[in-house]
Amino acid sequence: MVLTNSDFRFIVTEQLAAVGIDPSAILIEPAGRNTAPAVLAAALWQAKTDADALMLVAPSDHEIPDAAAFRAAVAAGVPAAFEGRLVTFGIKPNRAETGYGYLELAENPTDFEARPLALTRFVEKPDSVRAEEMLAAGNYLWNAGIFLFTAKAIIAAFESHAPDLIAPVTAAVDKGKPDLGFLRLDPDAWNGAEDVSIDYAVMERAENLSVVPFSAEWSDLGGWDAVWRESGPDANGVATHGAATAIECENSLLRSEDEGLEIVGLGVQNLIAIAMPDAVLVADVSRAQDVKQAVTALKSKGARQATAFPKDHRPWGWFESLVIGDRFQVKRIHVHPGAALSLQSHHHRSEHWIVVEGTAKVTVDDDVKLVSENESVYIPLGAKHRMENPGKVPMVLIEVQTGSYLGEDDIIRFEDVYARQ
Repeated sequence: MVLTNSDFRFIVTEQLAAVGIDPSAILIEPAGRNTAPAVLAAALWQAKTDADALMLVAPSDHEIPDAAAFRAAVAAGVPAAFEGRLVTFGIKPNRAETGYGYLELAENPTDFEARPLALTRFVEKPDSVRAEEMLAAGNYLWNAGIFLFTAKAIIAAFESHAPDLIAPVTAAVDKGKPDLGFLRLDPDAWNGAEDVSIDYAVMERAENLSVVPFSAEWSDLGGWDAVWRESGPDANGVATHGAATAIECENSLLRSEDEGLEIVGLGVQNLIAIAMPDAVLVADVSRAQDVKQAVTALKSKGARQATAFPKDHRPWGWFESLVIGDRFQVKRIHVHPGAALSLQSHHHRSEHWIVVEGTAKVTVDDDVKLVSENESVYIPLGAKHRMENPGKVPMVLIEVQTGSYLGEDDIIRFEDVYARQ
């Protein structure tokens, strides 16, 4: 089961299909409300079919290279979870990390063998001095934010420690509406749930907790400093990715996420530089955990990069904006083999399509024809139109929009194979 934001839903389905997983459910959160409402929604959904089922709750941004060791740690926690305990997993620390919360154990685990241990308390992210003290003490683990419990056990914990979440999240699940292969949680009910983490709402208050140590390699990729470490820095501490070049640099991460955008570092130290198609981040390594401040600053100035992705994924493929002007926009559109966009029209714009890869089947009002590479077609304002990929390879076209309004909400759908309204 996957819980995700609406913007990621098609990326999730493509990635699941790529690794051969058919999910039992994909729940769409109307808004981010932190981990407590998300975990409760998953438990309530699972309880509809089997309240005794075990749930392994795992964030999506973790790197765990030794899958066998992780499975062994999970297996070690299964008996305690079946007994009704809430099992959390703690990572053996290998440095005085200030970016993670910690778990204080009642005893020093010494060998860090995977077995349920007693938890004394949760510890918030420490400063560097306190982190060094905890590392030396030996009875602290990093809080991985990975949990194991039965659906009924975690629901009972919410009823005891966070009862105010029960009504809105239950209503959000019960009133959820199917959309393609997803379940969209009811937005009105969901917005009534408190924005709170599972640690604060339940785990820090529960008494039936067990901790399983995990001593193999693990990384939380939630910060660029973690990405730098996992990218395999060279002897000078430099890691690069994509169209990136480092010249006489030290302890730095240089990444280009656009093959047409070169990033060059010259004589820099302790620097993180990330070049995206629509924005560039430059930060000191010590500020890697503070990227949220950059997003907040962009939102305050109304920058679209704070809320919009360079690529917009859809059930039929994806598109990206290449150039945006006052009355025109140029897009690249990628359509999967056999996929089709909806039959639609626009009030405020006309479009010109140029096929650059593959072959498109194009409908314009009553006219249907095949358009091959290096051919184009014009879509007048108000015309009903659709593009399809009838072939077995991806179809790519360049779309030029002109008009007084170019927003994605200027779409009137008449037919849609994906049942979108």
